[in-house]
Amino acid sequence: MAALIEVAELVKDFRSFERAEGLKGALKNLFLRQYKTIRAVDHICFEIPAGGMVGYIGPNGAGKSTTIKMLTGILMPTSGKILSNGFRPFEERLRYTRTIGVVFGQRTQLWWDIAVIESFRLLKNIYGVADSDYQARMRRFDEVLEIGRYLHTPVRKLSLGERMRCDVAAALLHNPPILFLDEPTIGLDIVAKDHIRAFLKQVNREYGATVLLTTHDLADIEELCRRLMVIDHGRLLYDGPLEELKRRLWREKAVKFDLKDREQAQRLEALPLEGVTAERTGELTCRLRFPRELHSTAEIIRRVVTTVEVLDIAIEEQSIEEVVKQIYSGNLLREPVR
Repeated sequence: MAALIEVAELVKDFRSFERAEGLKGALKNLFLRQYKTIRAVDHICFEIPAGGMVGYIGPNGAGKSTTIKMLTGILMPTSGKILSNGFRPFEERLRYTRTIGVVFGQRTQLWWDIAVIESFRLLKNIYGVADSDYQARMRRFDEVLEIGRYLHTPVRKLSLGERMRCDVAAALLHNPPILFLDEPTIGLDIVAKDHIRAFLKQVNREYGATVLLTTHDLADIEELCRRLMVIDHGRLLYDGPLEELKRRLWREKAVKFDLKDREQAQRLEALPLEGVTAERTGELTCRLRFPRELHSTAEIIRRVVTTVEVLDIAIEEQSIEEVVKQIYSGNLLREPVR
């Protein structure tokens, strides 16, 4: 499938003025200034096909938002190539922005002091949306995001969750083929997050919208994205399926056993198995953790059920939170994983 978004050897450097301390330092800065260059994005490459829904994660300061700003045409790259929907974002920004939708969780694209409906009408005219399309989309937004109750309220009086629902709707008003989402669920409650996730899945499924999502809420990734890109210190460390990343970094497996009585629990804890640790999670419940390279899950279950009386078994999958915590700790993925 042809790529809708192509990024090759993308670099973004920022030049920063180093201020000297104290009055003498301030006087010195008048005549002699020292600068340092900070590389926010370091030769990253990726492609996203039409209809793709990709998660883009990394610690604070990793380069996620800088990448998004270059992809949307807000920032000019220091070097490298971006081709998005046939446009070079920064050079062709005016025409390009008509083909994309953008949501920045920390900022709104709606006008602060006027009613939400007036912002939508302004956007309708800016993007040249036909009346029939506008009405149909507004009905759909209300069905899924329930924004009808906010339409006549000034944006400044909306809660964060209400504003984010309206911002997502505003980004999709002109039915763009590409949607860039930078922390779209930040600060929202569970209900608001569920509404936005459901809507994004529907837009991707029904309209084939291509979505690039940055987030610190890993539930967003698990709910929405099968492909994941991990960036740190400006470098792309991983680009591939979420399940593959889990497999590569999942050092431990765990199986939880519900046992018949206390005697069985004690026998399970005393079971001699190399590298296996037993953890009591309840009076009659015990979890066994073991290195995946030493034992298979089937082997552990077979040894247990032939030794003790088991009422129930649960194989526990490692959560994405645990995997990403390992990445963010700096102990894993020091070099790119392909």
